[in-house]
Amino acid sequence: MTVSESTLRTFAKNIFLAIGCNAEHATLTADVLLKADLRGIDSHGVARLSGYVRLWEKKRINANPDIKIVHETATTATIDGDAGLGLVVAPFAMKLAIKKAEQYGSGWVAVRNSNHFGIAGYHALMAVEKDMIGYALTNASPLVAPTFSNERLLGTNPICYAFPAGKYPPLIVDMATSAAANGKLEIAQRKGIDVPEGWLQDKQGNTVTDPHALKSGGSLLPLGSDREHGSHKGFGLSATVDILSGVLPGAGFGPWVPPFVAFLDPLPNPPGQGIGHFVGAMRVDGFRPAEEFKADMDIWIERFKAAERINPDQPIIIPGEPELEAEHERKLNGIPLVDAVVNDLNELAERFGVERLA
Repeated sequence: MTVSESTLRTFAKNIFLAIGCNAEHATLTADVLLKADLRGIDSHGVARLSGYVRLWEKKRINANPDIKIVHETATTATIDGDAGLGLVVAPFAMKLAIKKAEQYGSGWVAVRNSNHFGIAGYHALMAVEKDMIGYALTNASPLVAPTFSNERLLGTNPICYAFPAGKYPPLIVDMATSAAANGKLEIAQRKGIDVPEGWLQDKQGNTVTDPHALKSGGSLLPLGSDREHGSHKGFGLSATVDILSGVLPGAGFGPWVPPFVAFLDPLPNPPGQGIGHFVGAMRVDGFRPAEEFKADMDIWIERFKAAERINPDQPIIIPGEPELEAEHERKLNGIPLVDAVVNDLNELAERFGVERLA
């Protein structure tokens, strides 16, 4: 089924209004989710909507948070998200980082007591709009085992940088630090297909391709999959995200990060509060004139696009390029939804008295 952007945006907004979000927050949360769907990151768009609702029903999400700055210097701050939707809390943090960068050249904000914040790229791109370099991290539900372990201690822990360019769109590096994002497993589960080798291991540490392996004690693997292919590097990147997003602001970290699924309760006596994020903004003109930088970014993009190809039919892909192409296509032709997601959304519609999708 294909649904127009406007229809899906209105649907998501109405669901958030139904759980008690104010109009401003409902509009923002819908925008964050739709950005994911438009950019082809289906795992983090409206497919997550029922998950947020279930967390709200378990009273793990506060629909009207009182977001506060709890520690601050000229260029840094820590905020408490009051258990709000990360879709609301993270943009608040990035706006603060941008404000500090406008005055001092850079701004860095750590967040505690938040929830899942959608795609990292949404928040990093907020800085690009101001001719800044954007940076966004978050820790996540512990599903990933460290190298040489079968214990789930880390999340997929994405990291994102966004760089402005001149005549070209921004260059966006937005990636999980695990071999694959959990959302890709969810997509494979809905489609009933196996996943590639190197994404998962079972509880004995054997490589498996069953996308349901997590439900039987398995774990995702760090980026690199195994030691011989550099999984220690993925482990190191994930650890960095967890420390900046969790340990630094006083959020949950490691196994104490609250799970996204509502049927699992957070571990008791956590050393921090909720999910954590870390966002930053750096003014390009704090280093050199922005127009000069963006002109050189255009040269960078052109040179890499012109790199010699292994296969003449396979062009070189600049980070963020596939997502941009998906956004252009889906704005024009609508957003495809698999049946499982449509059914899930229509169940929400019936529960909250919102108009069903056709």
